[in-house]
Amino acid sequence: MLPKNHDGPAVRIEKLVKRFGDFVAVDDVSIDVARGEIFGFLGPNGAGKSTTIRIMCGLLAPTSGRATVGGYDVVTQSELVRQNIGYMSQKFSLYDDLSVEENIEFFGGVYGVSPETLPQRRDYVLRMANLEDRRKASTRELPGGLKQRLALGCAILHEPPILFLDEPTSGVDPVARRNFWELIYQLSEQGHTIFVTTHYMDEAEYCHRVALMYGGRIVALGSPAELKRVFGEHHLLMLETTNLLGAMRALHGRRGIVDVAVFGSGLHVKVDDEARAIEEIRSALGSAGIKIDGLDPIPPSMEDVFVGLIEEQERAAVR
Repeated sequence: MLPKNHDGPAVRIEKLVKRFGDFVAVDDVSIDVARGEIFGFLGPNGAGKSTTIRIMCGLLAPTSGRATVGGYDVVTQSELVRQNIGYMSQKFSLYDDLSVEENIEFFGGVYGVSPETLPQRRDYVLRMANLEDRRKASTRELPGGLKQRLALGCAILHEPPILFLDEPTSGVDPVARRNFWELIYQLSEQGHTIFVTTHYMDEAEYCHRVALMYGGRIVALGSPAELKRVFGEHHLLMLETTNLLGAMRALHGRRGIVDVAVFGSGLHVKVDDEARAIEEIRSALGSAGIKIDGLDPIPPSMEDVFVGLIEEQERAAVR
């Protein structure tokens, strides 16, 4: 249970630092996460996301700074923190040699769910995970998407108010990822606070707010719409051509072209002035003998935003 006098944010992180020898994994991170919020923690592997999650779950002590979860200090009240959270990692933390039902009963015992309450919670998890007809099946036989849903169900058996999901969609197919996010929305609507880490940039669109992390630091924080305003006065064009490398070379250093990056089977071209840039691109590629299959304005994606921010960080680091 959360403390009765707790009316602050579900998660508060203040100037958090974690060092491993000379390596700084988490560097002066501060965040507040509101109750009922879906908060996304995005960044490449090695950015410091999982280390921060482990600190917030009371599994790892910070070098300096402070963090509270549900009003409890993660260092001095770590046991109370663990009683009030659910945790799911990318490895799902399930036991393949147990059946679906046995996994649920095992985690019910781990989380201290009473024998009187467990049957009701078990049935809820089976319905949520769409496993009512496979309750006796071995967990190792389940496809990735169902195993993922079962792991989430086990993490919420004790009805924790705060959930930490550490790259929970890693390694599952796009359909399973989308279905999983539908479950996250349902939990948020029921009042759960959900803190989720991911390296899939498109998943930022599902969050109320996101923090972009790089090199142990938060480089941007806000709603997806707010972060897309990072583009400011710049515009984005989608250039389709069969000669991507030639097009990149032809556009390098051209007037009004801010940046060119490969995106899927085409190029994302960041420009100052949309109309003038289109003329410039057509002229440059025409002179180079490169055929344009498509050239259209598009809104920036979270991946565009993130790539732009990382490039800024790397440029600043070499100055």
